[in-house]
Amino acid sequence: MVDVVSLNQFRKAKTRSDKATKAENNRIKFGRSKAEKAKDAKDLAAQKRALDGKQIVDKTDP
Repeated sequence: MVDVVSLNQFRKAKTRSDKATKAENNRIKFGRSKAEKAKDAKDLAAQKRALDGKQIVDKTDP
């Protein structure tokens, strides 16, 4: 026979797991120093400039 299972326990366990995962992601995302954030912003801007510089623009189309 199959044991009776409380689905509420599984729901609560999943909620706890999801909260722990979200907390870990937030620690990574927001737990950085000002210098790290500035470096990442500078790197992102450089990548964007490099990509925009490689864009082909056709000036013959109106």
